[in-house]
Amino acid sequence: MIRDFYITLKLLLFRDRFLFLLISITGFMVISPLFKGSIGIRILMDVFITAVFITGIYAVVKKTRVLILATSLAFPMFALIWASYFIETPFPLLVVRECFGILFFCFMIISILSFVFREKDVTNNIIYGVIVVYLFIGVTWALIYALIETINPGSFKIAEGHINIGRSLFFYYSFVTLTTLGFGDITPLTAPACSLSILEAIIGQLYLAILIARLVGIHIAQSMNGKSG
Repeated sequence: MIRDFYITLKLLLFRDRFLFLLISITGFMVISPLFKGSIGIRILMDVFITAVFITGIYAVVKKTRVLILATSLAFPMFALIWASYFIETPFPLLVVRECFGILFFCFMIISILSFVFREKDVTNNIIYGVIVVYLFIGVTWALIYALIETINPGSFKIAEGHINIGRSLFFYYSFVTLTTLGFGDITPLTAPACSLSILEAIIGQLYLAILIARLVGIHIAQSMNGKSG
């Protein structure tokens, strides 16, 4: 009986696995803009990004080799984030941290999209997954912008008196670019920054168009199959 309960609970948790990931990434995005140097806020923000790593791995891992790959990508950034509370992170390790973060989120995006495109039915879990991928695209580009600025300071022109500082600034800029709002308070100056900003804006529009069209198509097919059945 206990074993049956465990199996049922495991199936329920895995069925809505993208929901836990969505909660984690949403919590991180809510906390991130509040970071203004307070150690308490910083710890809470890092707790949420750690939760993103854990729930992300849980959401996509089905095979041992996938678990090893996902953990290998997540661990360096995870370790360097928490190590920064005890030691000052040198410049090379800052670059390594951002690179592994980018690779991890790219891996997550590919894994979730592969799952979404294999499914034949539109479920709540599929919708959660589609939302998570969209948010992960914004987070990935934010890390890319932060990496560019770290390697080549002055890649972005920031309006005087801007209230955001640090990495949260690039999360803001990334999602403004992804949604093509373009407030103009942050301007890319170098060729890599300009090219990546254009690419993110294009990806943001294509993603919405393609995924919404696919979900609508699957839903219509489901309805037709239901009527014919």
